This record gives sequence, structure tokens and C-alpha cells, in this order.
Amino acid sequence: MLRPMDANVGPVADEREGLLGFLAQQRRVLKAAAYGLTEDQLRLSPSASALSVGGLLKHVAAVESSWIDTMLQRESQQTAASYGSDFLLTPEDTLESLLEAYDRVAAELEVAVADLDLGDPVPVPDQPWFPKDLKAWSVRWVLLHLIEEVARHAGHADIIRESIDGATGYALLAGAEKWEPTPWLKPWQPPSAQSHTELSTGPAAAPPSPQPSA
Repeated sequence: MLRPMDANVGPVADEREGLLGFLAQQRRVLKAAAYGLTEDQLRLSPSASALSVGGLLKHVAAVESSWIDTMLQRESQQTAASYGSDFLLTPEDTLESLLEAYDRVAAELEVAVADLDLGDPVPVPDQPWFPKDLKAWSVRWVLLHLIEEVARHAGHADIIRESIDGATGYALLAGAEKWEPTPWLKPWQPPSAQSHTELSTGPAAAPPSPQPSA
């Protein structure tokens, strides 16, 4: 459903495919924000926020995992008391391990949803930010909520990444997926991949060009 050399979700056949496709697209964009970061850069919080790209990857994986538990009505490890701890990276967390963990959760969610009807009830979790006068949402609502959640954090990650090294979303996606350069878009490359001339004698980098609207 996700097409290389393209920043969009492909055509969808039905509602389920559309919901899962747009959720996968937002994951794709969020992961691209981490492309080429060093382990130290993964932990940087260069803005007024305490958020880091690595912390966002870890958080969204935890959120999706918690919603899988809720949809399947099994005990969840996430509680109101533990909220916020999944933004924090441990010394054992690496870019590779965070991406692998997120991919596992994404695959688990698709398997879980495949066995559910979009209208099936999903109990409202007993957490302070959820309504007390509502007993259940639906699987459909959960998928829409996850698209919202991941998209919001993908936007956070874009701002954090640009603050670290100036890299922007489309160029990172193009670099991560090895798109061919075009006159209006050059795939991002790590500094080590640039030529000696670019690094030592080339002109100063121009401000990032406005990106086309998706």
C-alpha cells in the first residue's frame, strides 16, 4: 500500500485498508525523522520541549501497544502512574532497537485488527484523560485516534530533527527510501556521504526550500 518514490498512501479498497494505510504512513514519516541520526542526536532535546526523536519513537510504540491490549481486552502494562516514562530513553535503547520494537508493535496491531470488526466495542480505559460517562468506543475510533496520535508526534519529530541538523521531512524520506534526486528534491545524506569539496570549499548551505504540500 505504501509506494516507494512517493510520499502518499496508495489507493485504498475499503475503510479498513484506508485506516491501516494512513496509520502506516504516519509511522513511516515519524521513522524517517530519525534517519541518519547518531545515538547522541537521537537523545537531543534542542527545543523548549523535553521531547527527543528517540523518545517519540519509544512513546508511540508504547501507545500503540497499550491500545492493542485495550482492543483485545487484556491487561496493559501502561498506567496513569507510568505515563511519561515511555518518553525517556535508557542506555540500552538504540535507534535500531527502537525501530525494531516499533515495527513489531505495528505488525501486532495489524494482526489484532484483522480479527476484529471495525464496529466492535473497545472499553474506555480507566485513565484520568478519558471520559467517565462513556463505556466503550469502537475499533474504528481507536484506529482514527492512533492516526491522530502518531501524526501529532511525527510533526513534533520533524521540528526536533530540523532543529538538530536542518534536515526536513521530504528530504529525509527520500534519503531513507533511496529516491532518485530531482531538480526540486535532493535526498538527505549524512555529512560523511558528501564530497570533500562540498564539506570544505562549497558554498554555505541555503535555507531549506519550502516543501510541496502533501
